[in-house]
Amino acid sequence: MPAGLVKKRGELADLLAFLGTQKPASTGPSGRLEVVGPTVYGKLPSGQQVDEYTLTNRGGMEVRLINYGATLTSLITPDREGKRTDIVLGYDDLAGYLGDPISSGCIVGRYANRIAGARFTINGKAFELDKNFRGGHHLHGGDVGFQRRLWEAHSFREPDSVGVELRYTSPDGEAGYPGRLKVVVRVALNQQNELSFSYQARTDKATHVNLTQHSYFNLRGHDTGDVLDHRLRLYCDRYLPVDRDGLPTGQIASVAGTPFDFRQPRSIGSQIREVAGLYDHQVVIAGNPTGVVPLARVSEPQSGRVMEIFTDQPGAQLYTSIHLSRVVGRGGTIYRKYAGLCLETQHFPDSPNRPEFPSTLLRPGEVFRSQTIHRFSTE
Repeated sequence: MPAGLVKKRGELADLLAFLGTQKPASTGPSGRLEVVGPTVYGKLPSGQQVDEYTLTNRGGMEVRLINYGATLTSLITPDREGKRTDIVLGYDDLAGYLGDPISSGCIVGRYANRIAGARFTINGKAFELDKNFRGGHHLHGGDVGFQRRLWEAHSFREPDSVGVELRYTSPDGEAGYPGRLKVVVRVALNQQNELSFSYQARTDKATHVNLTQHSYFNLRGHDTGDVLDHRLRLYCDRYLPVDRDGLPTGQIASVAGTPFDFRQPRSIGSQIREVAGLYDHQVVIAGNPTGVVPLARVSEPQSGRVMEIFTDQPGAQLYTSIHLSRVVGRGGTIYRKYAGLCLETQHFPDSPNRPEFPSTLLRPGEVFRSQTIHRFSTE
């Protein structure tokens, strides 16, 4: 269970039934909790060095991160037979990430997802943002965003985990956002096969913040085709309908009787034709909970791999990578549509323009905090 990462005793008790009897993935060769790095990953066109860090544990997990975009480049886990495979989409080298069209593995900000009209108003003042989506909207923080910035990074060791702390200061006016925003992301791995992302942010002017991690998962292996046979359970009873531009209409609808009803496990592809082949919607966790709670359980029948996701965010963007089109990835693998599953834990899209949605406004003196945990096992 996430005992090393979820701190509140009551939250742990609430998770016991959810975690059940999942067995940890088989022991890896070293059996040690280690962090290695920084090592040189490459250099940006500016000449700045990009560093890589590697995290390992006794469960056979190996996690690689770079400080360009605070990007998770590799996540290796064993299957039920102990065979270790990379289960996230990615590239062989820095050049791949510099040209990446899909935000693979990075931290997205200042605002993950869409903002209608690329503008919002705070205290009567309008702010115009980068228009980088369908001609007039704002997506994933703009033309550059946090995913194309070089973060300050250093490794850490704690009694029950190892990891990397990444820091980035977004200047006032970047991509049109007000305020100087200081962001800290801690990525940690423990011996319970839990990979956590913990976020903090502070600002000197009122601004909107919505951060997420944007990995594409294929539990059979990054190079094995589509994820339509993965079985998905979502602890979500509502979703956000969208318009033709993928922007929320403002309605928060029940999943009952819709292709978004994953409250009981079923394959991702079982009803995908009913949404015109496209899952790219925010799903909403049942009960408006507080604290870290279950979001999803994903399993892959061939490998036996299981990924459970816990978060304190109100929901996640469910995305089945339909827009991938012959992206050349790691080892020359061609990533096509449905090659990966994203569950981007976050606040709702377009919240700055939707007062009926949970607020994403951060004011001076306040601290934005968020945590998401991925727990890996086999069955």
